[in-house]
Amino acid sequence: MLRLLILAASLLSLATAPAAAQVRIKDIADVEGVRENQLVGYGLVVGLNGTGDRLDAAVFTRQSLIGMLERLGVNTRDQEARLRTKNVAAVMVTAALPAFARPGSRIDVAVSALGDAKDLTGGTLLVTPLLAADGEVYAVAQGALATGAIAARGIAASVTRGVPTAGRIANGASVEREIGYRLGSRPELRLGLRNPDLTTARRIADAINRALGGGIARATDPRSVALSLGGRDVVDALGRIEDLRVEPDSPAIVVIDEASGTIVMGANVRVSTVAIAQGNLTIRVTETPEVSQPGPLSGGSTVVVPRTTIQADDGQDKRLGILPANITLRDLVGGLNALGMGPRDMITILQAIKAAGALQAELQVR
Repeated sequence: MLRLLILAASLLSLATAPAAAQVRIKDIADVEGVRENQLVGYGLVVGLNGTGDRLDAAVFTRQSLIGMLERLGVNTRDQEARLRTKNVAAVMVTAALPAFARPGSRIDVAVSALGDAKDLTGGTLLVTPLLAADGEVYAVAQGALATGAIAARGIAASVTRGVPTAGRIANGASVEREIGYRLGSRPELRLGLRNPDLTTARRIADAINRALGGGIARATDPRSVALSLGGRDVVDALGRIEDLRVEPDSPAIVVIDEASGTIVMGANVRVSTVAIAQGNLTIRVTETPEVSQPGPLSGGSTVVVPRTTIQADDGQDKRLGILPANITLRDLVGGLNALGMGPRDMITILQAIKAAGALQAELQVR
């Protein structure tokens, strides 16, 4: 049966998308140069309940353990071959050093197993220097790990929830050196947009000029807004700027994830007049082999004779929809839902609409 569905403009007007909300500048832009710095270090986790590295397989763990004991005054070189502990694991420690971090402040660290350790739960990280890209030590980490995972093992079965070979230490590192950045002495600054857009950059510049006076802000490209403070107090000016509200703009983009059947569409997506017909074609192939038995004393042999049945069904429930021109995001989704289509059908239809030139948006398929 063929059904015709006309989506009237008066009905679709009820689903008009609301205007975009205004947001603070601090939520969509950052001050260029004020950023985190990545730290990394190599260390040992001790106190594991027999779930650490195998020293005969993880050579680096053995060497690190011997070196650590020697620094503590314990000589194990002569007994190296007899080291059989399974309570030690070599790990990589990572952290993010935030901007303006001062010596003595604490930061979180992430700890991940480097060898064949099975579980880091209950372990303690020994003193581990954390280095930046310049090779200098900026923090030192130590403390008890929390993995948040559950691992239970028996003779014939095991259960694991989460990742027991990775954990975190809250406030597990102490900052030893700060990264110098004199924010208050800079006469000019730049705001970097997290989602580059020329319209949004212009709106930010206009909002700043209205609040602090003309000529202070200027949009230089879709990502940057230059600030000429002209002797103003930098911290006070930035404090006033970051609390200003603007309405961010975004391009018309439709993102499709075919693996999960997810569709995400921006509010500015528009569709020209288009008709949609949707139906299903189902083909069934059934194999019912039969056994052919020869008569007595005939000299034949028993064989299996294939029997194949093929049925084709072009779908009795076809749908046709006509979408009026320049409909919005909610109109499009509401119309496709009214046609009884699921996410998989919508993906196919959106790709066909784009191929027909009726989808006025960028289509990104992942």
